[in-house]
Amino acid sequence: MASLYFTYSAMNAGKSTSLLQVAHNYEERKQRVMLMTPAIDDRAGNGYIASRLGIKRAAIQFSSDCELTEKVLSAHQRSAIDCLLIDEAQFLTEQQVWQLTTLADQHNIPVMCYGIRTDAFGNAFPGSAVLLAVADKLVEMKTICHCGRKATMSLRVDKQGNAVTMGQQIAIGGNDRYVSCCRKHWKQAMGIG
Repeated sequence: MASLYFTYSAMNAGKSTSLLQVAHNYEERKQRVMLMTPAIDDRAGNGYIASRLGIKRAAIQFSSDCELTEKVLSAHQRSAIDCLLIDEAQFLTEQQVWQLTTLADQHNIPVMCYGIRTDAFGNAFPGSAVLLAVADKLVEMKTICHCGRKATMSLRVDKQGNAVTMGQQIAIGGNDRYVSCCRKHWKQAMGIG
């Protein structure tokens, strides 16, 4: 039986690089993968997954109103999909995560999701919260804070490098807008006791 995987970390741990490596490994063995990325994240261009290492691949975009089971099964019927790979999985809706469980449980398609757990304010993203609750396998990728401790938080910063302490949950950006840090240094930057 196929499984639903969730690989998570703070920003800049190499999740997209890992996803692209997994895609390469499947394809090297003549297996077909389907790559998906949220339409809201266009940092690499519309319909692309890119690594900071310079690797870039086309992917199918999805929005919050996309019915993933239908979209994936339609492609699967044309040519069998051996693995579904989803980047920036924190942007999945709760309903979409449950659709992914259907793909794994009823259609035997392995699903590998990559994303961050929490937003810049320490709140769980809805997609990540459900993935943490229902995924068959959880994998934590590690990156480090400037102090050398494991980074678990993503601190949003402004153009001057100051912490942004309030705002919208979703603000697309990379190294220009986010700094990975440990909880202690995140709390200090956020002014939390």
